[in-house]
Amino acid sequence: MAKTTRKSTTFKSLTRDIIATSGEISIAGHNVNTDFGEARKLIGYCPQHDAIFPLLTVEEHLWFYAKIKGIPEDRRETLVEDAIKQLNLSEHREKAAGTLSGGNKRKLSVGMAIIGNPPIILLDEPSAGMDPEARRFMWSVVEKISQRDKKSAVILTTHSMEEAEALSTKMGIMVRGGIFRCFGSS
Repeated sequence: MAKTTRKSTTFKSLTRDIIATSGEISIAGHNVNTDFGEARKLIGYCPQHDAIFPLLTVEEHLWFYAKIKGIPEDRRETLVEDAIKQLNLSEHREKAAGTLSGGNKRKLSVGMAIIGNPPIILLDEPSAGMDPEARRFMWSVVEKISQRDKKSAVILTTHSMEEAEALSTKMGIMVRGGIFRCFGSS
């Protein structure tokens, strides 16, 4: 099993993948522990390790997540097409996700997070394991998401200061045990 960082644990607490051992978490006034059904509608989440079904195609994943997120049926096709185009996955749309390269699996994971344009998008190491060209492409996608109508807050974790500086308007640096040492502009 891969080691989970404190940053990943924070995201897992926000998405109720794990239950916080103390304190309370609210998203837009919805307590994550008692009203997660409403809180989850506001979140798009790309975990650090791709949570894909190896036998489903790229397109099937996006349809599945659109349905889970409660997107009305008449809007799903447009949103799935938009995500496939935005993430440059057109040539892979009918491929089983398990056969994709690592970079295309990350793109698919980001696509599953952004489907439906949620107001809060959590990206845990979105460009991890990507080659430099794919990493730059992912950065451009993340930048477009965060700038789109200024309606989405994108929160990402990274070990790369270059990535943080390229994508962030605000940064928090977490050290030893998940303690924020500073928060502000780069």
